[in-house]
Amino acid sequence: MEKISVLIPCHNEEKGIGKVIDSLPTDILEMLGYETEVIVIDNNSTDRTAQVAREKNAKVIYEGKKGKGSALRAGFNALSEDAKYIVMLDGDDTYKAREIPRLIEPLASNFSDVIIGSRLGGKTKKKAFKFQNRAANWFFTFLVRHFYQANITDVLSGYFAWKREVVEKLKPHLKSDGFSIEMEMITKMVKLGFEIYSVPITYDQREGETKINTAIDGVKILTMFFKNLFWSEGKSYNRKLETDLTRSGEY
Repeated sequence: MEKISVLIPCHNEEKGIGKVIDSLPTDILEMLGYETEVIVIDNNSTDRTAQVAREKNAKVIYEGKKGKGSALRAGFNALSEDAKYIVMLDGDDTYKAREIPRLIEPLASNFSDVIIGSRLGGKTKKKAFKFQNRAANWFFTFLVRHFYQANITDVLSGYFAWKREVVEKLKPHLKSDGFSIEMEMITKMVKLGFEIYSVPITYDQREGETKINTAIDGVKILTMFFKNLFWSEGKSYNRKLETDLTRSGEY
């Protein structure tokens, strides 16, 4: 059977993480020929997030540096060697784990390299999406579609599915610690030449308190958008080489 690794970055999500794990469609995925691995990244939680996840038989790893980007990179580094597809969703039960097969099918059929769950193109439950957050998402999505020529309908979604080779190619280039990680991933995956598309998903009210600061995180996301407009893998490699040579005293 092929393996799907489900990454769930969490900071104080004891109210939602159990529901997310319980709703994973492991039986359906098994019928489709997939084994499911669940990795919860405990991002310096002070509640029972890790304990609840372990009680649900999830693999739990700890990442002390706070921020979703830091947690996601730790998750990428903890993947099993035989994981063929990787899924990321939040631990607050806003995204529905039961919809994972919808994200995996376009990857398995080689329609796409990356799939992003779209709230703007999907079904949003009442009070799940505040007006200012929806407006900001429309704005950022327009910018990415126009300037990066990416056929994506929700660039701030936290629901992703990747082929393994995409993650291996992408992860050395990820630098963001916080909520700008989605913008960084999307813009850099476009620059790396991967095919990215969206599928409609359900978006529900979260369990627990939101960790996003709309103003501060919005500025960081916009900064990431502009920063990567002229980014390329070659430039990134050259900067790393220069840094390594400087540290070794050879430059």
